[in-house]
Amino acid sequence: MSTTSSTSTSTGHRGETVSSENPAQDRAGVAAVLERGRTLATPVLRDAVDRLAPPMDTVAAYHFGWIDAEGRPSAADGGKAVRPALALLSAEAAGAPPETGIPGAVAVELVHNFSLLHDDLMDGDEQRRHRDTVWKVHGPAQAILVGDALFALANEILLELGTVEAGRATRRLTTATRKLIDGQAQDISYEHRERVSVTECLEMEGNKTGALLACACSIGAVLGGADDHLADTLEAYGYHLGLAFQAVDDLLGIWGDPEATGKQTWSDLRQRKKSLPVVAALDAGGEASERLAELLAKDAKSHDLANFDEHAFATRAALIEEAGGRDWTSDEARRQHATAVGALDRVEIPGHVRDQLVALADFVVVRTR
Repeated sequence: MSTTSSTSTSTGHRGETVSSENPAQDRAGVAAVLERGRTLATPVLRDAVDRLAPPMDTVAAYHFGWIDAEGRPSAADGGKAVRPALALLSAEAAGAPPETGIPGAVAVELVHNFSLLHDDLMDGDEQRRHRDTVWKVHGPAQAILVGDALFALANEILLELGTVEAGRATRRLTTATRKLIDGQAQDISYEHRERVSVTECLEMEGNKTGALLACACSIGAVLGGADDHLADTLEAYGYHLGLAFQAVDDLLGIWGDPEATGKQTWSDLRQRKKSLPVVAALDAGGEASERLAELLAKDAKSHDLANFDEHAFATRAALIEEAGGRDWTSDEARRQHATAVGALDRVEIPGHVRDQLVALADFVVVRTR
């Protein structure tokens, strides 16, 4: 295996779990890979959105940050573009030019944003990337319709290639989408249960986050003609990367800085989410765990957490931390990161591609937003 300078060494205050001997160089390299994915995929993504009938094209453009709520051009944050970057690297892993992965990058990004539109509505989230969410601005009906349209576009973008590889890629994408929806259904159902096991939580997060990241990591390779062994191995890397990504997200969902995350303080606690820190804390046993269970059981009977003051949420967050949920989740992010990187040992891919995949894995677990 070709190696990078990154090693798993410590757990930081916000779930930072991987350090590097050359952090500035690594950050610059990751930034370049993300920017390449954004630069190559965005024009094709815009062309796809332009196919939508009004007003869905405008609503989608607002969601992607291309225009503001009044329809004026905007340079709002459109996300990190991790999935497009992975799709292009995936093509290179198969020995194909990165451009081969563009349709896959766009298709995965469309499915990802389909899920965000629906998730924001189902979760009642009013803010995403420091702006009002689509359902808040344009109404629930438009959020549903535009989400559905983006999912249809994703399949259209791939199938219109008309190749055997495109058919294989579409099958992987539709399977990943079905798993993503399974994960969202599990997530919602868990909000109404007093107890969820760590195994159940990891299964849910593997579906909701891991499946689509896994697809992003293989779809470019499939379009480039890769065999199933390479594609499946890249999917394994992406699946465990997704679990590491979600573990960090779960930490940020409770302890993240709203200025960085673009969401409310104690976001996941407000939504009664059974995220990894909560589940691990409840599973730990002990006084803090028992007290937390009592409070969450009372919360489950309340129909309105909106009137809770900051102290109430801070108390729950402190109990989660005291019971060990925060540390366990940081450790899990580190474990999943190591498993993702280890999967790359099973295939022969160009050294520079491997290094960039490892650097992106490091980025996922040290990000603060």
